[in-house]
Amino acid sequence: MIKVVLIGTGKVAKHLFKAFYISKQIELVQVIGRSKTSLLPFKELVDTSTNYENIKDADIYIIAISDTAINPVSEHLKTNKKFVVHTSGSTPMKSISSAHRKGVFYPLQTFSSGREIDLSEVPFCLETEYKEDYRLLQKLAHAVSEKVYSINSEQRKLLHLAAVYVNNFTNHMYFQGNKYCEKAGVPFSILTPLIIETAKKIEELSPYEAQTGPGRRNDKDTSKSLEGLIGDPIQKDIFALVTKSIENTYDQEL
Repeated sequence: MIKVVLIGTGKVAKHLFKAFYISKQIELVQVIGRSKTSLLPFKELVDTSTNYENIKDADIYIIAISDTAINPVSEHLKTNKKFVVHTSGSTPMKSISSAHRKGVFYPLQTFSSGREIDLSEVPFCLETEYKEDYRLLQKLAHAVSEKVYSINSEQRKLLHLAAVYVNNFTNHMYFQGNKYCEKAGVPFSILTPLIIETAKKIEELSPYEAQTGPGRRNDKDTSKSLEGLIGDPIQKDIFALVTKSIENTYDQEL
């Protein structure tokens, strides 16, 4: 079995914990957290500690915390030449202290509190310094997921940027759309079939082929009419810029 120490108690750590705990190939030996309160969900199931001096021996130490804390936490670990990985999409592998063998164990998914995620469907992006460590990390990833990829730091940074576009920005557009539904006095759920179809067709069409709407057909009158409904100047600028971006993308076809 692969012995794992999990460092962190946030959303990513909790999802990893659940998958690791039920795996027959992984022995979750300890969870390290900043406070006793944050460790309460784990306390009855595994050894816990707030003290890095008490860290247990393991094959892999997984740092699942905020990006800015990765380096200082890795410096605190008294595990010279042990295998230490982080779960960040945008932080390079070299951010981990040089006292350790380094790696990245990045689950490419959005994690929200109170929402279950099937990690077997989540892509895991792996990077290590050494081939032997990669084989171990790959074995760990395959214990919880069917989708495992070798991705270096530069690739992962661009992949994270792509993820921000298709996930974070898209969700913010849902938020803006919801405000106009509220203003119109209609439920946001009326848009659910549209949202689902937009996501589903990407499985069959490229994003370029799937684009529709006034920007796609260069219908400037409709675009201007819709833009006129927007009061917030920042949102008005965003609408105009995104519309222009779509128009420019398909300009050669018109």
